[in-house]
Parts: sequence; C-alpha cells; structure tokens
Amino acid sequence: MGTLNEPHPRDRWITVYGRKPVSEVLENEELAVSRLLVSHTARGAVVDRILAAAHKRSLKVERVTPKLVNKLSRNARQDQGVAADVEAPRMTTLEAWLENAPARASVLAFDGVTTPGNVGLILRSAVAAGLDGVLVPRKGAAPISPLVIKASAGLAFQAPILRCAEPGPALKLLSDHGFVIFGLGGEGTDSLFDLARPERAVYVLGSESDGLSPASREQVDRWLRIPMARGVESLNVACAGTLVAYAATWMKA
Repeated sequence: MGTLNEPHPRDRWITVYGRKPVSEVLENEELAVSRLLVSHTARGAVVDRILAAAHKRSLKVERVTPKLVNKLSRNARQDQGVAADVEAPRMTTLEAWLENAPARASVLAFDGVTTPGNVGLILRSAVAAGLDGVLVPRKGAAPISPLVIKASAGLAFQAPILRCAEPGPALKLLSDHGFVIFGLGGEGTDSLFDLARPERAVYVLGSESDGLSPASREQVDRWLRIPMARGVESLNVACAGTLVAYAATWMKA
C-alpha cells in the first residue's frame, strides 16, 4: 500500500465513458484524448462517428474486450463499450500544486459531497468565480464522471481540481502550508460574508446529512455560516458551494 496521498492514475486524466459523451469529447478538438478504448462488440451509428472522429484526429483506437472497457470505465452498466481518458490541464495532485501555490489563494474542499450533480455544479461555479483550487478527494467526493461533466456544462475539464486520497490528511497538509481551514456549518458563529479573507484559505463543504467527517473537523480553525432568513435551515450543497466560491474570491480582504 502507498502513502495516503500517493499519486493515482486518475489524478491526471478524466475518464469519460458512454457513446454520446465520448463522441462529444472527440468532436471538441480543444480536449486532448490520451487513450480511447472501443469494445469489439460495439456497433452502431454513434460508434461509427467515434471511429471516424478518432481517425480524423489521428488517434489510436484500441479495440478490446468489453471487460477491458469496463475496467477503464469502472461502470460496466453505462459505458456502452466505449471509454476514453481525457487530459484535464488544470487537474493535478494537491502536493504538486502546493509546490507552486500562490501566496494568496482560495480553495474549496469536498468532504462527503457524493452526488455527481452537486459536484458538477460546484466545479462550474468554481471556474466562473476564479477559485484557485477545488480539493476533490478520491474518498469523500463523487468521481469525476460523465454525470459530473454534464452538470458542469463541460467546465469540469477546465476546473482547477486538486486530487488527494482523503480530505482529512489533505486539510492537514494545507494547514501546514499556511492555509486557514474554514468549516461551513450551522454551528458557525461568523457569517461567510462578514469575513476578512486571509491570504490563504480553505473552505470545506460537507455532506448535507452528516456535515464534515471527524477527521476534517479536527483540522477546522474556524466555523462559518451562511445567514438565512424566514426560518430556512440549510441550502443545497451546490448552492452553498456557489456562494462560497464567489465570497472567497470577490469579498474584500
């Protein structure tokens, strides 16, 4: 077994599967495809378009068994015999990012955000707001899948995704590099919108049902809340993530 934050093959590429999603990727020449697998048994008009698009881009097509496609996609029910690894230029490991992280940086972190639609919407907001990074652990967040890509309107490929194994140790590492760790939750006494933004800050979003995990809670320096009126208790995590993304990047220091 490796260390907790050892680099993983999926820290550099986003695996896209399913005939329509792969076809759309191949038609977008701004996206670099490093590997394309098509099952020997895959047939039909969309498969023909995939093969034609790959030929046009001089991309090697690996015709393999359905089982090998399943192994890459990790979703045998929905890959439809097609899967591709697509380069994500701004996705990297947390450790690699920290080597050249800006002196002033804002990072959003996931801890238990496992619904693909919410992850995709937050990634879209992060790109729009200009966040420096979004911590997406392999354990504690939904995988970057076609569902996430669709919810992000394709912006997942442009998002500054920082990969790690688990959120707790990653937050500790960020803290060691001078980041203040803010937890978002109902117990927060300080409003997100009244906060003077520190030079380096991490804002942690937990699951809607359980909040932050114990390992992440141990790293929190300060708790923040999103003020709400008319007795509303909470927001969907994607809505909360959007507010945090903009507050973190646009609020006055």
